[in-house]
Amino acid sequence: MTRRVIGRVVEGGTLLPPFTDAHVHLGLVDATALLPHGIAAVHDLGWVPDVAATWARDAEYSGLPEVAFAGAFLTAPGGYPSDRSWAPHGSVAEVSSPDQAVAAVDRQLAAGASFVKVALNSEAGPLPDDVTLAAIVARAHERGRDVVAHAEGPGQVARAFEAGVDRLAHAPFSERLPDDLILAMARPGPHPRAEHDAACGRARPEGRNAPGNDPQVVIGTVPVSRTTWVSTLDIHGWGTPTPAQDVAIDNVRRFAAAGGTVVYGTDLGNGPLPVGVNERELRALTAAGFGPEALVRALTSTTSSNSTRPANSTRPAASTRPAGSTRPAASTLPVTSALPAEHDLEDGTSRGTTARSCSAERVTFVPGAQPDDPDDLPRWLAGASTLHLDDVLRPGFTPPSGTTTRKDQP
Repeated sequence: MTRRVIGRVVEGGTLLPPFTDAHVHLGLVDATALLPHGIAAVHDLGWVPDVAATWARDAEYSGLPEVAFAGAFLTAPGGYPSDRSWAPHGSVAEVSSPDQAVAAVDRQLAAGASFVKVALNSEAGPLPDDVTLAAIVARAHERGRDVVAHAEGPGQVARAFEAGVDRLAHAPFSERLPDDLILAMARPGPHPRAEHDAACGRARPEGRNAPGNDPQVVIGTVPVSRTTWVSTLDIHGWGTPTPAQDVAIDNVRRFAAAGGTVVYGTDLGNGPLPVGVNERELRALTAAGFGPEALVRALTSTTSSNSTRPANSTRPAASTRPAGSTRPAASTLPVTSALPAEHDLEDGTSRGTTARSCSAERVTFVPGAQPDDPDDLPRWLAGASTLHLDDVLRPGFTPPSGTTTRKDQP
């Protein structure tokens, strides 16, 4: 008898590649709880650029996950989220012309942003006009960065796609998208309206270097759909079904079935969401048709070695680590890729195993036996914690004990 097993089974649990939450707002949560609860890297999608740069630079010594960030929200004067109480001064950059758009993009990148974010929320105020939006996208792509859009309100997803936006910060929830738009967004390859953007035909490696050879995160993996979606399904009701979540799940189901790329993200900081792997988010993805392999792919597809370091950063040498820091330099651990391997449970042999050398410094550990019932997988994954590979490699390593549930999970 055989069954599909994800990751690398070890004593006490399973090792998986590090998990990423691709939509967080670290300034609104206790970010030090993320590593113990399974999140090794985050994409902060809107905060004061200089503060976010500090998180990214000092994450290793502050108990934080690795941080890639967008910097300030780019929006029209008076546009979302400029009037929100949770958005501190400096977290919003209002632009009303192409020149202002270019300057705002450059300011975010000068602070170390790995991508930029534009707000297209017609339900909450003015929007950047088409010329200004095109300038944001063109400048970001010219500088080798992707563009994330908050697209809310009828027609805004199509508008973002036509402008060449690389990623939606939320799975579309304002309207049921037409099938032709779903198919167009899901297809791989250069953007169909990219005449302004010579970089749109670029390959999408896990990391892309900026001028000066500084590593930069690239959101998405190879191959990716023309527009990647961040899931954020649980923000619609926080465990209570809502019409908006129904719409989002339907859109995700059709987009994924068409080959579209969906990555795990929660919009952490937006309401009562658990700080760590969110079981409800995984269950919503399951409702959209995601099986075990797809869930793990969504959790791991945006995590890559060194990809979340800010521009112009270098890792301190061992001699410059803070007093009391004794963790040795990073090593490598052969772990199973995000895609599943088949293991024969009767004789312990494996078939179809795809191994890779994971040079990232962290790895996910999920305690307890993997469940036989796929419906139990979200709860099992929600018990994950993040470990250092060096600790795993150390002789006599004993996996941490724990349960597969947390008090902040349902």
